Amino acid sequence: MKTTFFHALLEEAEKDERIFLVVGDIGFGAIEPFRERFPDRFLNVGVAEQNMIGIATGLALSGKIVFVYSISNFPTLRCLEQIRNDACYHKANVKVVAVGGGFSYGALGPSHHVTEDISILRSLPNMTVVAPGDPLEAEGATKALIQQEGACYLRLPRAEEPQVHPDGFQFELGKAAQVQDGEDLTLISTGAVLALAAEVTQALKESGVKARLLSMPTVKPIDEEAILKAASDTPAIVTLEEHSIIGGLGSAVSEILAESSGKKVAFQRLGLPSEFSSKVGDQDYLKEHYGLSKDKILESIKGLLKLV
Repeated sequence: MKTTFFHALLEEAEKDERIFLVVGDIGFGAIEPFRERFPDRFLNVGVAEQNMIGIATGLALSGKIVFVYSISNFPTLRCLEQIRNDACYHKANVKVVAVGGGFSYGALGPSHHVTEDISILRSLPNMTVVAPGDPLEAEGATKALIQQEGACYLRLPRAEEPQVHPDGFQFELGKAAQVQDGEDLTLISTGAVLALAAEVTQALKESGVKARLLSMPTVKPIDEEAILKAASDTPAIVTLEEHSIIGGLGSAVSEILAESSGKKVAFQRLGLPSEFSSKVGDQDYLKEHYGLSKDKILESIKGLLKLV
């Protein structure tokens, strides 16, 4: 999705001279086409992410639409105060892009594990939070955030995830996308676990369980209508995310369900526990360890269905 993001950004920059790219001494191999095509709209601030947000806010307040790009927690948690007090407070057109969501940089340890970002950033006023699940969502999200006024966060995986949606898919900010319909269960995913969620729903179908799959790329503002419809149509809802279960997609969905006066459903959050990983390994190894493999997800879902 990183490649898709840069292709979309370059395409839009050809049409809109306000688009500016600021990086924190990272992204080489991907940023060159933008830097070479628009050298006067590109800035490498070095390993100084807090300054990066301040500079981006200044540019935004002078009329630019500024994308800031770095890996892992560096453009988010390292400069949270600047995002809050500079970009969000001033409703500046600063689009924070972090590549490496979840355990993408697994072997580098907790400093590079991005597992609390959605929770923290969605709590900020005037912040839009998007975690696309496949390249088509990434392309649509990039273009949509250019049109979205104010501060935005775009969470990308490190790997080039497979396409899940059919060609011609139209991304709409703040709306869920139904990948598969079903009446026995609703599985809602956000971010790069979408392909995994599609494998899970297919396996459920083969075992006789008709599961609805919703991709929820926009976590804030979230699609309340789709969530409440799922609660009305199916007896159980499961959320899936490569993120802490505290404050992320699961929390956002549970807040809506808890405050709804409609039918109550069985509900389960599948994600990461609130802890620093003591395990060392790649992304797949860590996901397996924390129960985010196809088999373990199926086991959890089938356990929930026994309670319905």
